[in-house]
Amino acid sequence: MKPLAPGSTIGILGGGQLGRMLSNAASELGFDVCIFTDEHDSPAARVSARTFVAPFDDRGALEEFARHVHVITTEFENVPAATAKALMDAGAHVRPHHHALAVAQDRFDEKSFFASTGIATPAFAAIANQADLDAAITEIGAPSILKTRRFGYDGRGQIRVMSPADAEAAFDKLGAPGILEAFCPFEREVSIICARSQDGQVAFYDLCENEHKNGILSRTVVPSRANAATNVAARAAAQRVLEAFGYIGVLTIEFFVMPDGALIANEMAPRVHNSGHWTIEGALTSQFEQHIRAVAGWPLGPTTRVGDIEMSNLIGADAEEWSELAADPSARLHLYGKRDSRDGRKMGHVTRLRLRED
Repeated sequence: MKPLAPGSTIGILGGGQLGRMLSNAASELGFDVCIFTDEHDSPAARVSARTFVAPFDDRGALEEFARHVHVITTEFENVPAATAKALMDAGAHVRPHHHALAVAQDRFDEKSFFASTGIATPAFAAIANQADLDAAITEIGAPSILKTRRFGYDGRGQIRVMSPADAEAAFDKLGAPGILEAFCPFEREVSIICARSQDGQVAFYDLCENEHKNGILSRTVVPSRANAATNVAARAAAQRVLEAFGYIGVLTIEFFVMPDGALIANEMAPRVHNSGHWTIEGALTSQFEQHIRAVAGWPLGPTTRVGDIEMSNLIGADAEEWSELAADPSARLHLYGKRDSRDGRKMGHVTRLRLRED
């Protein structure tokens, strides 16, 4: 695909806050954005030039959407891979490739993919029935984590199995298909955010350190406390994933850092990521602009970090403090335009930046 000229239209599958921030970044580069979502009055739609509202399996609507855009990307990983494939079959340029989406949407396939590229993972086993779970606990041990294979996020779709006696209740709660993963006694969680252009240029952001509450990302700080060798290992692992998929766009991989500094891959997200929101103020090119550059066929921008950063999510009622945060000169406030606040819902984030003195 030739690099898109300003004035071209970028299609985004999904209408959430990531789509909203991608749309804002695209507009600053002179692009129009067209959103395809199954949600009326979505956050992304309200800052975009056009919106299609239809189910993600509506072939007719997808084909009409494809006729109005020059390239298509996704803002969340649970857009059905079949949707991306249908658009590619209709002749659309879809970035990243639907295969990356398909792998990221199935935890067993994802862990198997990591293992195939030489990236360490927790011990894991596919679970189709109670007998599988009993056998897997015998092999992997307890405590361990039983997860649904698909559609779990922000701590949903998983339960800790503390002993074999918990197996029946855990299976009754989550059912099948599932995956059992060994529990990792990690020191911290980090994420590497990277990008690859259509001509193979690769760029990395500095490793982020993440803290979670109730399974939801609460706080990200950059730089992380990981040592130089861990940073190098994270970049090498991410590069293998990018190359294996022939990936175009921004990709994020979350790792557990073990006491000896070793990295254990947790999951990947074939999209911009919550732990990369700090890049809006904290890097010369935000992850959102970087993704738009990549999918549009442009060169990647510099990822230089300009200071030490702390990014905090505003979850549920946290966003009601917007007035105080807006008055805080140390805070950069981002609200996502969601109409309703509820427990566990990401409503916005706040970034605090300490500029480098050099």
